[in-house]
Amino acid sequence: MSIIIDGNKIAQDIRQAVREETLVLTRRTGVVPGLAVVLAGDDPASKVYVRRKAKACEEAGFLSREYKLPADVGEAELLDLIRDLNNDRQIHGILVQLPLPKHIVTDKIIAAIDPHKDVDGFHPANVGRLVTGSPLFVPCTPRGIMELIARTGIGLSGKDAVVIGRSNIVGKPMSFLLLAQNATVTMCHSKTKDLPAVARRADVLIAAVGKPRMITADMVKEGAVVIDVGVNRLESGKLAGDVAFDEVAPKTSAITPVPGGVGPMTIAMLMKNTLDAARLHF
Repeated sequence: MSIIIDGNKIAQDIRQAVREETLVLTRRTGVVPGLAVVLAGDDPASKVYVRRKAKACEEAGFLSREYKLPADVGEAELLDLIRDLNNDRQIHGILVQLPLPKHIVTDKIIAAIDPHKDVDGFHPANVGRLVTGSPLFVPCTPRGIMELIARTGIGLSGKDAVVIGRSNIVGKPMSFLLLAQNATVTMCHSKTKDLPAVARRADVLIAAVGKPRMITADMVKEGAVVIDVGVNRLESGKLAGDVAFDEVAPKTSAITPVPGGVGPMTIAMLMKNTLDAARLHF
C-alpha cells in the first residue's frame, strides 16, 4: 500500500522546531533572526509567496522586512538595496523573489548577495559548495524534498534516482543532494531519448518539469518512490502536479500529493535556512 507523504504535517513539525530553537537562540544571545524579502514588480504569484513568507516569519519569531519595488525599478537601485542589506546587522537572510522584471539581469542580482545571507542558496559560491559536497545553504525546495524522504524513512544509498527537470532551482541541486546520499542519479530533460524507459528504471523519481500530469503510470516502476514538485493551475482553477496522481499512486511505495506535498516544505526550509544564517552571525 502506497504511503501518501504528508508535507503539511512534516513542514509544520519543522516550523515548530524552528520556533522553539529561535526562542532559545534569542534568550541565550539576544539575536533575533532577520529575513529581508525583496519583491520587484506585480507578479501575482510572487505576492502570494511573499505574504506566506511574512506570516511564517511572524510565527517563527523572526524579524521580517519586505521591500516592494516597482516593476520599472533600475538595476542599480536594486543593487544598492542589496548592498545595504548585506551590511545590515539585523538582517541575516536576504531573499530576492523571482522572477525579476525582464530588464534586470537576475544573475547579477543573485551574485551581489552576501553568500552568508543567501538563504535561497542560489549564489554561485553556495552552488559551488553544494557541488563539492560542503553546502552552506541548500536551495529550499530540494532541501525540503530531502527532508520528506528522510522523515518517511526512505533509504537512498545504492538506489537509482531519476530527476526529470534540470532547473537551477530544483533539478540540478536535487541531483547533487541525491548523489551525496550515494544514490545513482540520472538527470532528464527535454532532449532525453525515450524518457518513459529512463523513468521506469527509477527507485526514486523526482518530477520537476512544470507540465500537468506528464508522468503517467506507464513511466513508473512498481514500488517506486515518486516526489512531485510541480504545481500547475488547470483551466478549472484546480491545482495539479506533474504526476497523474490517481493512476500513478497505486504503483508506488510512497508518493507526494499536490497540493500538500513538496509545496509546504519550501517555506519551512526557508525558515530553517534563515535560522542557520543567524547562527553564523554571532
